[in-house]
Amino acid sequence: MGAGGPRRGEGPPDGGWGWAVLGACFVVTGFAYGFPKAVSVFFRALMRDFGAGYSDTAWVSSIMLAMLYGTGPVSSILVTRFGCRPVMLVGGLLASAGMVLASFATRLLELYLTAGVLTGLGLALNFQPSLIMLGLYFERRRPLANGLAAAGSPVFLSALSPLGQQLLEHFGWRGGFLLLGGLLLHCCACGAVMRPPPGPGPRPRRDSAPPGGRPRRRLLDVAVCADRAFAVYALTKFLMALGLFVPAILLVNYAKDAGVPDADAAFLLSVVGFVDIVARPACGALAGLARLRPHVAYLFSLALVANGLTDLSSARARSYGALVAFCVAFGLSYGMVGALQFEVLMAAVGSLRFPSALGLVLLVEAVAVLIGPPSAGRLVDALKNYEIIFYLAGSEVALAGIFMAVATKCCLRRSRDTPPGQVAEGGASDTEDAEAEVDSEALPTGAEEPGSREPLEVPSPGARPAEAEVEAGPGRDTKSV
Repeated sequence: MGAGGPRRGEGPPDGGWGWAVLGACFVVTGFAYGFPKAVSVFFRALMRDFGAGYSDTAWVSSIMLAMLYGTGPVSSILVTRFGCRPVMLVGGLLASAGMVLASFATRLLELYLTAGVLTGLGLALNFQPSLIMLGLYFERRRPLANGLAAAGSPVFLSALSPLGQQLLEHFGWRGGFLLLGGLLLHCCACGAVMRPPPGPGPRPRRDSAPPGGRPRRRLLDVAVCADRAFAVYALTKFLMALGLFVPAILLVNYAKDAGVPDADAAFLLSVVGFVDIVARPACGALAGLARLRPHVAYLFSLALVANGLTDLSSARARSYGALVAFCVAFGLSYGMVGALQFEVLMAAVGSLRFPSALGLVLLVEAVAVLIGPPSAGRLVDALKNYEIIFYLAGSEVALAGIFMAVATKCCLRRSRDTPPGQVAEGGASDTEDAEAEVDSEALPTGAEEPGSREPLEVPSPGARPAEAEVEAGPGRDTKSV
């Protein structure tokens, strides 16, 4: 997998307001990944009040994660149509409303629809646009920026889990959900930060249709599915998602069943978070080194294998000391996976196709999330044994890492030897034009990506002049458009 698509013009600014965007992305990533896991602190209270089993209750987190990933294509289309900032503002309101409504739930089904569907959709409408905007601001420092943004997940996980436990003890699960709903309104503030990079001049939206009545732009570029590097990455993410989140979701209840006090059990997720906080930025900086960046796919594979082996070797951990040791090893490998996963995708498909590729990959991951954690919860209810769950989860994640390494070495060797961004002759001009439109339309009216618009304005023969005439309308000077 190459190091990314070709540079066009001066490229992203790699700083400036990008650091504010990075901070907002840090917060959004923390909520998106930390919130579904932190909600597991309330599972025992929910099981008691609703008389449900663990597998039924675990669907709350699973639906939330499934919405986060499964609505990726929808988020890509909305960002292309309306821009990042409006989508994120609406997403923050939806995420907050979901948890507030969940505090009044009287049945598990109502929790599925509020905390699961509504909050998950709101988090999705924040998560993907923030990553797209981060890619517009960083290129040379992109691995480091991705690592720092990904560090939001462990920071928020280490804070939200003990916070959830305290809210549960003082206000019950209903009061806890209500207060967490208010906390999610911070996503709206993060959305307000997402202004596009300044460009040389305004560029109007191309919402008009040609005389034939068909729109000129592609809201979602599915042609990326034909890319071998994308196919390998998508399959790797599917295998990974089957088992990667299972240990973190089951950890607190696993420790409680082993006799660990509730407060100490909740602190185990904080241990994972503390290690993860250090691992993600460090791994991002490491991946940005000139010698390692071309081989980031192998580094990602190594992280997956290490995470799988950690699950396999710790399946019999029952003492609190052994569980803490597991959390340290798990947090290290989990942090490496989190820091590298989107950098690998950007390197595989290039920044122009990244919005569409990200949406499709998240959809694939959603399918795996709907299979993995609920199945693990059902096995726990049936077998009353966590050991086999850790074995299955570890095997799936390790297999994903092995597949990624082998496929990158064998199947993608020619792609790696090809200069980054080079494509087959005569087969990609239309796709690249659509990708450029997706990238540009993610920015609100009146802004452009710096240094890359002039080359992207050069169309295939006969396409843009007609478009300019349509936009200008009768009796208007085309240059004024």
